[in-house]
Amino acid sequence: MITARIRSELPRMSGSLRKVGVWVLENPGRVTRLSAAELGQETGTSQATVTRFWQALGLQWYRDLQLALAQERNAETRPLGPDIGPDDPLDQVVAAVAQADLGALRATAGQLDLDALERAARALAQARRIDVYGVGTSGVLALETQARLFGIGCEARAWTEVHAAETSAALLTAGDAVVALSHSGATREVLAPLRLAAERGAATIAVTGDPRSAAAKAAGVHLTSTSAETGFRHGGFGTRHSVLLILDCLYARVAQLTFSRASAALAATAHIAADHRR
Repeated sequence: MITARIRSELPRMSGSLRKVGVWVLENPGRVTRLSAAELGQETGTSQATVTRFWQALGLQWYRDLQLALAQERNAETRPLGPDIGPDDPLDQVVAAVAQADLGALRATAGQLDLDALERAARALAQARRIDVYGVGTSGVLALETQARLFGIGCEARAWTEVHAAETSAALLTAGDAVVALSHSGATREVLAPLRLAAERGAATIAVTGDPRSAAAKAAGVHLTSTSAETGFRHGGFGTRHSVLLILDCLYARVAQLTFSRASAALAATAHIAADHRR
């Protein structure tokens, strides 16, 4: 969704670009009826600033912004609002969160680069060893990625501490692969081992919310997540579900590409959970 993309980009925008972004989020319907010059006047900026704004969103033309806003409104997929107030009824809170998450999932699936996803999955399927880097909220997702891949026979390990991550990265070879998880794509604790792994010749995959970020540029393959921000859920917290969608797609494709190994691993471990039920 275009509004989710704007909310995701706002923290990285300068004052004038941020001013345009906030106005667009508050007045999406009016944008479809204004020229770029008129939008500049409404926001107290300029047509050049408006041009830089839609370019920062990865759009080619101002008309693309207008069409995306119009389509989102017509499809009624726009979240009820990013803010959840202290007095909002519970049913409205549930509706806002669910609609934001569902919208982010649809947007992520719709924009997912299938060629990039295929290259990433093949790199993981062929890797001798897989490192997964992430800290904070992304650290939780790194551990989830490790569990998924390890469960189908991949030698995967999550690293959530930068010294350990860099130590592991330094020992990688051209036969290995890494997955770097960072909502901003600028987290130093993730970027440092990612770059080191690339220097060692390992295949590098980054999953971020910003295709122009340092991590996206440093990785051989980049996959873009979409934020589903609501009140109390910003940044990495707001993008977790869309990242998990990407990771699930990777997991499923790797399992396909390593069908015999994955099937054997799942069969060998199927009894474990059942044995622990009382």
